[in-house]
Amino acid sequence: MQTEKITQHIVNWLATYAKNARVNGFVIGISGGIDSAVTSILCAKTGLKVLCVEMPIHQSESHVSRAKEHIAFLKEHYSNVHDIETNLTPVFEAFKTKVPLNGKTDTVNMALANTRARLRMTTLYYFAGLQGLLVAGTGNKIEDFGIGFYTKYGDGGVDLSPIADLMKTEVYTLGAFLNVPKSIMTAAPSDGLFGDARSDEDQIGASYPELEWAMRMTHLGKETSEFSGREKVVFDIYTRLNKMNQHKMTAIPVCEIPNKLR
Repeated sequence: MQTEKITQHIVNWLATYAKNARVNGFVIGISGGIDSAVTSILCAKTGLKVLCVEMPIHQSESHVSRAKEHIAFLKEHYSNVHDIETNLTPVFEAFKTKVPLNGKTDTVNMALANTRARLRMTTLYYFAGLQGLLVAGTGNKIEDFGIGFYTKYGDGGVDLSPIADLMKTEVYTLGAFLNVPKSIMTAAPSDGLFGDARSDEDQIGASYPELEWAMRMTHLGKETSEFSGREKVVFDIYTRLNKMNQHKMTAIPVCEIPNKLR
């Protein structure tokens, strides 16, 4: 992996896209995770305005502290970086008073978790509209195009995706090159949508290196019958999530009207 050249390629792509779109720069939600850390540095390297937004909703203290550490790192090294904190906890709690919360606990909790992501998306687009910025996505390849591990119209609602052609392990490689704070580099990946310590691996049942292996096997045309033991478990997890989340990864279905009915 030609890390330095890939870094410069993404920075140039971001700068060119922003120039052609005639915007002032980028807005990005900072979560305290590796993806938003790498993406925000790449955006900052363009020299254009970068607004980093913290949007806690009953957030784990470890996530909050890592986010603040990273923003401090950015502002120390890049004069074009600005930040703002928008505490969405009261908004989230107000929303809960206006919708029914009856139903299966797991189903309600998942719906509320996705609501958190959608409130954050709305907030980012608010600031984007105010300041003439593009919302920079933080999804990587395995999440965006492998297992669909993101919220539709939440963290999946963005203007452009700088790292979506990089595997999670490659994002970590860029993170090391870009001197992302150690606390972020060593933290277990987590979407932070439940306000507790659960990691992505806890939710998915497989690690990112395992999922990347399964994605490669799928592209090679392998089938579940060709594997056994842990490999079969991981391959089945990947296949199930990939199939289940196709609605996120393909274009919205359009009911086309036949010409004879026009």
